[in-house]
Amino acid sequence: MSPKIRIENDAFGSVEIPDGAYWGAQTQRALAVFEIGEERFPAEVIHAFGIQKAAAARANKRLCALDPNLAQAIENAATELREGRFDGHFPLTIWQTGSGTQTNMNANEVIANRANEMLGKPLGARAPIHPNDHVNRSQSSNDSFPTVMHVSTALALRERLLPALSILQAELAAKAEVYSDVVKIGRTHLMDAVPMTMGQAFGAFARQIENGIQRIEATKSRLRMLPQGGTAVGSGLNAPAGFDGAFCEEVTKLTGIEFVPNPSKFEGMAAHDALVEVSGALNVLAVSMIKIANDIRFLGSGPSCGLGELVIPDDGLTSSIMPGKRNPTIAEVVVQAAFQAVGNHATISAAAASGNFELNVAKPVLIYNVLQSVRILADSARVFAIRTIRDIDVNRERLRLNMANALLHVTALNPILGYDKVAEITAKALREGIGPREACVALGLLTAEQYDLHMGSKL
Repeated sequence: MSPKIRIENDAFGSVEIPDGAYWGAQTQRALAVFEIGEERFPAEVIHAFGIQKAAAARANKRLCALDPNLAQAIENAATELREGRFDGHFPLTIWQTGSGTQTNMNANEVIANRANEMLGKPLGARAPIHPNDHVNRSQSSNDSFPTVMHVSTALALRERLLPALSILQAELAAKAEVYSDVVKIGRTHLMDAVPMTMGQAFGAFARQIENGIQRIEATKSRLRMLPQGGTAVGSGLNAPAGFDGAFCEEVTKLTGIEFVPNPSKFEGMAAHDALVEVSGALNVLAVSMIKIANDIRFLGSGPSCGLGELVIPDDGLTSSIMPGKRNPTIAEVVVQAAFQAVGNHATISAAAASGNFELNVAKPVLIYNVLQSVRILADSARVFAIRTIRDIDVNRERLRLNMANALLHVTALNPILGYDKVAEITAKALREGIGPREACVALGLLTAEQYDLHMGSKL
């Protein structure tokens, strides 16, 4: 049996639409045109459209640009969109017009159909609420889509990434405190260097994440500037005076984030430097997470035949061929997610550079990659914190043996004996396979008691 359909008419004629679908003619036409890929906008974008359309309806009502009853119906439908009730009615992929026009129209049609339904009309009625004339009143895709890009990113940072990073930073800082007195050998050029504490290593990791949080926070002032009100090219054609300010006030009420009008709508629509800045901060964060995860993988390597200084928590997973083998799986996932974010930054940079005259025409792929980076970095940071860092431990016996066999901690004797004499100690120790203490005494440079006294004061 053929699926049930309804016939919907727009300015270009009639279109067959699956019965029960809340999208309309323009979305259905786009489905037939853009048969490319499977990548769809994440729910954050769809929900942000609910916020954007509700705020626009409120602003239009305040400025007497829209009948209050129609505005209320639009707001009610947009609120349901924000709540996720219509996620399944956005069938288009991100591969569409570079302004995001088709997804903006998708939102207009879903909201119009739902609002009309609330008013007792069938799907596809286009009256009393029209997707263009009413839901899209005082707007264009060209200012609405970048506004949604900013709103969805700001919400994702606040609700997903920053909380996850706070957890990771706190767990790393806690380990820095717990291991503040656990001495290990530092390594430079991958080779043994001088002593430090495991706490200092974790303190460096915690500082990297703290810096990452600060970099993200520093992007917010520009992210909160919205181009809504610029309409088609930035001039504000067909938008009532004061629409941008009223709109931002309403978005602020709906989100709890203080959004403000971009003083240059032209800049906000033609360029997306604010989102490149966000992605840049995410790129640095990804680089930091790669460094941290790789260090932990190497410090826990072995454990019998590698460095083995850290004991990585067992995740219950193992090899398909080697019974009982344990791998640093979560750290590997963190690295992979960070690789993706680094690659996304290249795509975002290229997309943002595609602002031709008054309009950037790579908005869908740009926001898709920004939100993917936020999502995977947030999730990997949270999982890394809870399932690896929180229960990680040190192998104190391995650290003790490493310290006993280490040569270069005698660098601490440079101020007493001088560089050349200390070099004699390390050379003799390496040549004869003895410890630096024994070599120092054998060379007659210090007594055993003097050696222990001087070295004890340095560790």
